[in-house]
Amino acid sequence: MAFFFGLLSIGALLYGIGWFTQTPYLLDLHQDALLAATTMFVLIGVSHLRKPEQLTYMVPKFMPNARLLVLLSGVAEIGLGIGLLFLVTRFWAAWGLILLLIAIFPANINVAVNNLPPPGGLPAKPWYVWSRLLFQPVYILWIWYAALG
Repeated sequence: MAFFFGLLSIGALLYGIGWFTQTPYLLDLHQDALLAATTMFVLIGVSHLRKPEQLTYMVPKFMPNARLLVLLSGVAEIGLGIGLLFLVTRFWAAWGLILLLIAIFPANINVAVNNLPPPGGLPAKPWYVWSRLLFQPVYILWIWYAALG
């Protein structure tokens, strides 16, 4: 949910700046959604690289080398997030992020099923950890709208 509020906040801020400055580029909701997605994925990716040990608990036990998986997902989030910015890489970056969101879904299921605290000190209440699962399709739709729509 925090990721979703980040997307909304950044998108709204960019649109507001566009409205205030009358910058047509920032008055385009696709552009604002694209820049918001890039920003959030790069920020999340950096957090994966800075402190992977804070996220390894989310990786289901049946998956090998949780630390490496967290680091790889961080690199992918940064690279694919930046790839959204360029028309030549946007299509593949968007599909890469969509596949990444699908690939990390088991970690979110693991958090919900085992009632683990979500990352970032967010509440470990059942309603919250289960509601996070509902946001994966929202993020996929966000990327679809911003980059492919």
